[in-house]
Amino acid sequence: MAQTQGRRKRSRVVAEINVVPYIDVMLVLLIIFMITTPLLEQGVKVDLPQAKGEQVEQEKQTPIQVTVDKDGLYYFDFETYRSEKGKPEDAERLIALTRVALDKVPDAPVVIRGDQGVIYQQVVDAMTLLKKAGAKKVGLITQVAD
Repeated sequence: MAQTQGRRKRSRVVAEINVVPYIDVMLVLLIIFMITTPLLEQGVKVDLPQAKGEQVEQEKQTPIQVTVDKDGLYYFDFETYRSEKGKPEDAERLIALTRVALDKVPDAPVVIRGDQGVIYQQVVDAMTLLKKAGAKKVGLITQVAD
């Protein structure tokens, strides 16, 4: 038998990185960030009262923030939950949300942002609701006057 000396073709290893999947992932991340960034900027527009004094150094923890707008409506803001723009929280839901937030982070500071045009009683009512939810101390946010 005669042996044929055939040469085998060796397959060469391709040493290139396929970047197409990385581009796909980057585009998906870009779209996600483009959609979520405006949602993070939401908030309730309030005209904070001004007070003379020094600006207090912010605590390192994210505060539980309740906003009372000029119509006396409550808006809740803490870490992952923020009231949808235009949809205020009722008193019972505000208490429930605050309890959940305080269970999650017991030492979280609790503050109220009250519009300067709101009736003072409505800010006091918000403080009462927060105390009922278990807040030990409730602070008020103002704007430092020049």
